[in-house]
Order: sequence, then structure tokens, then C-alpha cells
Amino acid sequence: MSAELTRLATALRELRARTGLSLAALSERTAYSKSSWERYLNGKSLAPRQAVQDLCRVADEPEERLLALWEMAESQASGRAAVPAPAAEEPQRRPRAGRPDNGKSRNRAGSLSLVPALVLVCASLAGGMALLLFLVLPDTDPQRDGPRSGSAPYSLGPQCHGAACDGRDPVRLICGVAPAGLATYRTADGARVELRYSEKCGASWARAWGTRVGDRLEVTAGGPTYEVRVGNKADTQTYVYTAMVTAGPGSTIRACFRPAPANTERECFTSRVGHTTAGTANRSSLLRSRW
Repeated sequence: MSAELTRLATALRELRARTGLSLAALSERTAYSKSSWERYLNGKSLAPRQAVQDLCRVADEPEERLLALWEMAESQASGRAAVPAPAAEEPQRRPRAGRPDNGKSRNRAGSLSLVPALVLVCASLAGGMALLLFLVLPDTDPQRDGPRSGSAPYSLGPQCHGAACDGRDPVRLICGVAPAGLATYRTADGARVELRYSEKCGASWARAWGTRVGDRLEVTAGGPTYEVRVGNKADTQTYVYTAMVTAGPGSTIRACFRPAPANTERECFTSRVGHTTAGTANRSSLLRSRW
């Protein structure tokens, strides 16, 4: 199983788990059978593009991030991501005197003319993959996460733990791979807010979707508070998420959603790590206060 297919399958499983639907229930709401979904979610086969879109629709999820993952997995599976390396240039030999040119030198020259074309193909594919990675991994403050080494190997493992994650980006630090969903909440404006927790990173954060430009989301675990603002239309079509706060078993995490219009109530809810399973936030944990 390729790394691209693994990332797609992980994202699909996470999304299906959030819906609370069994495989049988999922098959009833889409055009794909229970056995097909079992293969797609476990990475045994690549899900069709339409299946990814259908799952996003059922989960009320913006589809851009999942489709970007699908594009990378499909490109790898189809072989379009693999381009043969250009052949090494051979020195051109001059024909010996008195021997007729049998055309081999011309054939070599013809094959060498393909090298620039192959280089252009490689550059185009590299640019396409860079664009897809840009869609999947939103940009963050480079001063916060430090410079990225061009020689550093790619890793699927978490890049921080505990206090080292505080105030940093959960996606860039690979803490967002299969985290636990502590609680979700639907705001009065229809936006969804979710508290997430990574045991491997020892950190928690909040994310929201279905937002409007100007909405703000903040999270705290009793220490610093980190906030993110919905800055433009593109943000409203995908997730916005806060920086991480240090958390562990027993930590109480609080998220607050601040709607864009002035003089509106902010909506807050809390969840405790290890004491709340993924689901809707309890009404007893919901707090409303004036802006």
C-alpha cells in the first residue's frame, strides 16, 4: 500500500467514524456496497472519486481536502507519478576512416534529443504534486514552526510532544493523523466546531467548518489561549483550526466560537480528555457569554 493511499484511507475512516454510520448504513446512503466501503476504508483498493465525494456529502464535509488526497493516491496508483529518469548521455563516437556510417550515431543523437522533453515532464509533475500538497497542508507562520530543511526526510510520525507542541500547527507537526474527537458542537449559525486530541502528541486543538468570513475560533486548556480567524471565502469552504495546547488524560479543553457579527453571543463548550467520547457536546458543558 502506497503512502498516498494510506493517507487517503485514514482520512476516509476518520470521516466515516464522525458520521457514526455503520458500513451497511453508509452503503444505503451511497451507490457503493458494504464490501466496497470495507475495501476503500482499509486501503485495500482505491475509492472512486465519486465515492469520496459521496462520503463528504453524507458527513457534511467540504470535499476539497479529501479530493486532493484522492488525486495524489490516484496519480500514484495509475503510474502517472512515476517518470523514468533520463538516460545518461553517451559520448558521440566519430566513425573510423574508411568505414561507412551505418546510422547508429544518428540514432544516438535522436535519443539524446528526448532528454530535454523528459526534464520538462518531470518539472511539470513536480509542480503538480507541490500544488496538491499545498491544498492538503495549509500554510502556517514559518517563525512558529521553524525553517524547513530541504534535506529532512518526510515522516508520518508526530514531530512534537507535550509542551513542544504548544502554540504550533497540528497538521504541520503531523499530530492530525487519526486523532481522537473529544466532542462536537453545532453553533447557532450552523457552523460545526470539534475538539480534537492526539495522545501521541500530548496535545489538543479545535477546528471548525461551515463558517463565515470574520468568524473566530479559540481554544485553551487552562493556559494560553490560541485563536484562528476565518479570513476569506476559501477558508469557509474547508477547515479552519487553532494551534495546539498541551493536554493529557484528565485535562479540560475549552473551545469558543465567536461569530463575525458584532454584539452576538459567543458559544463555548468544554470536554475532558479521557472522560468524553466522540459525539455532541453535552448541554451542561455549553456556555454562552456576550462578546
